[in-house]
Amino acid sequence: MRAAVTQGTGKLLQTLEISDPEPLSGELLVKITACGICGSDLHLSDALDFPGIVLGHEFAGEVVETGPNVEGWKIGDRLAGFPLMGCGTCKYCVAGATSKCAAANQLGLQRPGGFAQYTTLAASSAFRIPDSLDDHAGALVEPLAVAHHALAATRRDPAAPVLIIGGGPVGAVVALWARHLGSTEVIVSDPVAHRRTLAEAVGATATIDPTTTDVATEFAKIVGHAPEVVVECVGIAGMIQHAFDVAAVDAAVTIVGVCMTADQMMPLTALQKELAAQFVLYYRKSDFVASIAALADGSLQPHALVTGAVTLDELPNRFQSLKAPSHDCKVMLEP
Repeated sequence: MRAAVTQGTGKLLQTLEISDPEPLSGELLVKITACGICGSDLHLSDALDFPGIVLGHEFAGEVVETGPNVEGWKIGDRLAGFPLMGCGTCKYCVAGATSKCAAANQLGLQRPGGFAQYTTLAASSAFRIPDSLDDHAGALVEPLAVAHHALAATRRDPAAPVLIIGGGPVGAVVALWARHLGSTEVIVSDPVAHRRTLAEAVGATATIDPTTTDVATEFAKIVGHAPEVVVECVGIAGMIQHAFDVAAVDAAVTIVGVCMTADQMMPLTALQKELAAQFVLYYRKSDFVASIAALADGSLQPHALVTGAVTLDELPNRFQSLKAPSHDCKVMLEP
């Protein structure tokens, strides 16, 4: 099969012919129909000096073969892939929190992912998607699940106004879900104009440019009080402190952004305000179920997030270009 393969730290991906994967016991062989490019893919390609990795963990596909001991799946079934595979028996796996399993492997990192024509995954990690959903919607289930998990972990009244710091792909899906789940005001702060525009297109009721306006003051003008629910979706040094600074007394602050460098913050700020800080990562299987259900009944409309599509031949250059500022949000690979 053909796949886009890492060549080493910061180097351009290369589209190559590699061996076809074979499903083991309990696994499915899946033809990838769409795979989103995630910011973590971009970071990993620059951080890991491990050539030969097939990235990609936001994918939809079609079953083309079932391995031994697979029940309930047949050739032609469509699915969204839950890209984490654990032992299946520990308390975390039983609860659907596979990311916490000591034996967890991620497709697109420890196992070949979706930047390819085919991949394999455990049948227990496959979520059926109805024919009413297109392939892009199927590939959006994973990032939607990230946002759903973040909000589910946030101590809040579902109707409470929310301040989202960062209007990139993660911030945009958090805005989409927050509005869908009943927040009366969903306000996104981002310095980039086209990101603010996109956030409003998917659910934000207002946006703030933090380079020209004090975020806490502007939020209070719109809502009538300081932010009591803050979701940080940037993941660069200084953003956690910024979230603490703008938050109201007794506020809930949820950190979704993945900062991969050392950071500093002033604990006194959080102490004085008695903030509840919650760090979140990945999702639960229940978040996949909720995302697919909302997509299937039409109540969640995320397609504005998709700003482009590429083939495997086009992927390496487009992937590299996404490391620089651009107008893209979610680019889909269609292998």
